[in-house]
Amino acid sequence: MIGGGRKNAGGRAVSPFLLVLISLGFFFATYNLVTLLIHQRGAAGAAAGASDLSFSGWRLGDNPKFHVALTATDAPYSKWQCRIMYYWYKKMKESPGSDMGGFTRVLHSGRPDNLMEEIPTFVVDPLPEGLDRGYIVLNRPWAFVQWLEKAVIEEEYILMAEPDHIFVNPLPNLAVGGQPAAFPFFYIKPAENEKIIRKYYPLEKGPITNVDPIGNSPAIIKKSTLEKIAPTWMNISLRMKDDTETDKAFGWVLEMYGYAVASALHGVRHTLRKDFMLQPPWDLEVGKKFIIHYTYGCDYNMKGKLTYGKIGEWRFDKRSYLQGPIPRNHPLPPPGVPESVVRLVKMVNEATSNIPGWDSD
Repeated sequence: MIGGGRKNAGGRAVSPFLLVLISLGFFFATYNLVTLLIHQRGAAGAAAGASDLSFSGWRLGDNPKFHVALTATDAPYSKWQCRIMYYWYKKMKESPGSDMGGFTRVLHSGRPDNLMEEIPTFVVDPLPEGLDRGYIVLNRPWAFVQWLEKAVIEEEYILMAEPDHIFVNPLPNLAVGGQPAAFPFFYIKPAENEKIIRKYYPLEKGPITNVDPIGNSPAIIKKSTLEKIAPTWMNISLRMKDDTETDKAFGWVLEMYGYAVASALHGVRHTLRKDFMLQPPWDLEVGKKFIIHYTYGCDYNMKGKLTYGKIGEWRFDKRSYLQGPIPRNHPLPPPGVPESVVRLVKMVNEATSNIPGWDSD
């Protein structure tokens, strides 16, 4: 009971009015602190294009771990990229701020290969012969369907990744709170392709803005949510490939649209994280981004000027090594080339120098 009989350490009575003031002061101080924590977590984890998880060094508890799932083939071109990717996963997993859990290469060749001992691998079947019509990435959703049905996955969350990803900073769980997080691609444009998308996402399902401008990778998503989306993603992608108009319009990103539409059909929206990934040579600095995606060729003259579309005097392009691993000690770029490209080459060189038996694959 608050009253005049209550005393402080000095024995003097404390007035009720003063106690009320003190109580209100503690209330507002606590409220402001909690609000600040929630605001900073929400701003970092939910706002589109958020720059980083600035709270990660002092959060109240660790985020749930996520499992890294890397879909791949057994082609030499895929294997050398997977080895580099796995090397940097292992290094970044143990770094402060990382929420990385286990790792699986989901190999959709239907048979084991010579990397089974080096990289944790789960073998699944490819699509029946001829069904992909030469578009091999159609195997990706089918691979996830099989893996999710058959594998034991301890983590609650999954990161869908690709061989040409390099973890350049420790990756926290960007999907904390349950809403999946994904990278927005400038070339995935649902609104501009509404006529085609409405074949698979009818008007009664909602506005076209429900279809996020994403692919499946990179994305961090709850396992239970992905289990619902994956079969729809597979079926939608196959339907898209079977439709001449859709196939012509979407081309090599068809399966990405398949994932975006499948997610919308299940009412799943993604937090769009521009800091999830950078893509040299267009993104010039690494900064606080988390993944380097080296899908584009990097061509420069010896003055450091980009010559994209024309083979440069200096070049780094993964497609130069289709039949076997990229050689060790790739020459560094000339002065003037953006930091992102320099960092990419240095990270590739470090991995190839430290992976045993690199030139044997």
